Amino acid sequence: MTFLPIFKAYFSADKQLYQSIKNILGFYPGNIFVYKLAFLHKSASQETRKGVKISNERLEYLGDTILSTVVADYLFKKYPFNDEGFLTELRSKIVSRANLNKLSKKMGLNHLIQRDNESNNLYRSIEGDTFEALIGAIYLDKGFNFTHRVIVNRIIQVHLDIDEMEHKQWNFKSKLIDWTQREKKTAGFNVVDVIGNGYMKQYKVELTIDGEPIACGQDYSIKAAEQLAAEKAYMILSTTEENKMAI
Repeated sequence: MTFLPIFKAYFSADKQLYQSIKNILGFYPGNIFVYKLAFLHKSASQETRKGVKISNERLEYLGDTILSTVVADYLFKKYPFNDEGFLTELRSKIVSRANLNKLSKKMGLNHLIQRDNESNNLYRSIEGDTFEALIGAIYLDKGFNFTHRVIVNRIIQVHLDIDEMEHKQWNFKSKLIDWTQREKKTAGFNVVDVIGNGYMKQYKVELTIDGEPIACGQDYSIKAAEQLAAEKAYMILSTTEENKMAI
């Protein structure tokens, strides 16, 4: 084991970040710059001399791909007799923005994020985005095999209950559409209102079944609003005597 990262951790101006990463993930960074970049949200982005603003968005893109690959590999080996549909849905639950937001907070990453004062209200996925950016930073600093071990040994096996997630309801929109198809009904999602402007804009989506309004959802994206409306409708329909066992 080289003592250079430890030496840097104790004498660097970024000593606190070095130690935080060591406490959370179990290793000292090599290239601290990529980790600083991973925690730099676009709301606090810095402009270079050439006029380009730098933030963690490119690392987020990279980390998203690596995380999905590692989770797919982990599930493929953990469930050797389950089909593609099962593996795909479980992977989607693990890498969903809602789960990554929760995981990021559980690990304490939210305390390391550089952001502006209003970003918590404007950016609903800031923690999950940062988590993916951190995975991208680990990959650039340590390589794929090291990153794979960190994701499996320090994140999945420590912070996630895969067996619980296996039985957790997640994609309510998909399940609701499957039910309407079985029952020969028609589901519709319609944007009925747009509230606010710019980053504050929210969409209100109404869910109808055979033209009858069932539930509404409101969020910063149409997709998220549809999921909220579907979840409300799912709960309403699944509690009736007629549909309780069918949804």
